[in-house]
Amino acid sequence: MSQRPTSVLATCVWIPLFPLRCEEARHEGLAGYSIALLAPDTTRKLWQVSPHARHTGVKPGMTVSQAIGLCPTLRLIEPDPVHYDEQFARLLSALTAVSPVVEPADLGLAYVGTDGLEGIYGSPEKIVEAISRTMEASSFRLGWGAGKFTAWVAASRAKRSEAIVVPIGEEQKFLASQPIAVLPLDPDIHRRLRQLGIRTLGALAALPEEAIAAQFGSVGRRLWLLAAGRITEPVVGRVSPEPIVAALTFFTPVGERELLSHSLDQLIARALRHPRRIGWRVHALRLRADLDGSGSWLATILLKDPSADAARIAAPLKIRLDQSPPTGAVERLVLEFTAFAPGTAELQLFARDAQAAARAGQQRALQSAAREIRMRIKRSSLYHIIEVQPWSRLPERRYALIDYEP
Repeated sequence: MSQRPTSVLATCVWIPLFPLRCEEARHEGLAGYSIALLAPDTTRKLWQVSPHARHTGVKPGMTVSQAIGLCPTLRLIEPDPVHYDEQFARLLSALTAVSPVVEPADLGLAYVGTDGLEGIYGSPEKIVEAISRTMEASSFRLGWGAGKFTAWVAASRAKRSEAIVVPIGEEQKFLASQPIAVLPLDPDIHRRLRQLGIRTLGALAALPEEAIAAQFGSVGRRLWLLAAGRITEPVVGRVSPEPIVAALTFFTPVGERELLSHSLDQLIARALRHPRRIGWRVHALRLRADLDGSGSWLATILLKDPSADAARIAAPLKIRLDQSPPTGAVERLVLEFTAFAPGTAELQLFARDAQAAARAGQQRALQSAAREIRMRIKRSSLYHIIEVQPWSRLPERRYALIDYEP
């Protein structure tokens, strides 16, 4: 595996309430109303709330009935996590046009490494201006500084569509006046710090490091180092391999858990047979579903122990399907293997045998033919017909279409 590129100088790109901004962008006129996104795992609670709704007392985590009682005009929106993920991927792609070192942190939050960019763009202000030109949304906030934490704090204090630049050497002076809420705190530590009268990073940094470590342990020591500007975490760029994708389209929308589980097994088996997977174990995967009518469902899994065993790969996804199932019937199911780990000696030997090489040659010929078909008709139209519900009397329930991608 190639070494990931890093950068000490960082620009934090933050779009607060990113999923809500995505909905406002694709529904014209929505921004002027009190709106709330329903939680992806349950339709009974709110996930994100617009500023208009907050003014009426509506807060994330409230039940729908509580929120409607406070704001009868509240507009509720079904979540579409696949759409938000795609929009975030577009943002990351746009940022790579400025710098090759881009690190996603959370939905709507990313860091751009700027080491060496002064030779191309000039001063930090010019670099930040170049990044702002790539932004499609107008609700972004930017922060520039040495290390990710300083850049994040600067972005969190910036106004909408503006940037704050922290000059090199002035990190401690800038951080000292910031509230402790900018630290990665859990509610209990936040409460305890406020009970001690510590409300700013400067007040925390003024205390002895060992005293904070004795009170809060290793977590407290890290918080003290961040507050004092002693940690300069670099931006770590991504080295993302092309994902292996397997998709299945149902003739009629499906809501039965057993059928979805059976379909998932079919997708995993197909993805594991892909030539690019041979010799590698799966480390990260994603399952997404397009729901009947509108909306989507998304599950992202990072395997603690990378595996090439279908049952071990399927287990966490099936748990997610049981605990947080899609809120509607599924029209299309897509599985992606997004990260890999080197295989065992047996897997590596298998990848190098003559039969694998022959299959790879046949696969390249099929891929070339499939590309030509897609170029001619402008879309993919090659499918396998597979049996997913053999006990059904209805042919449209018995079979489904799975994308044929050689």
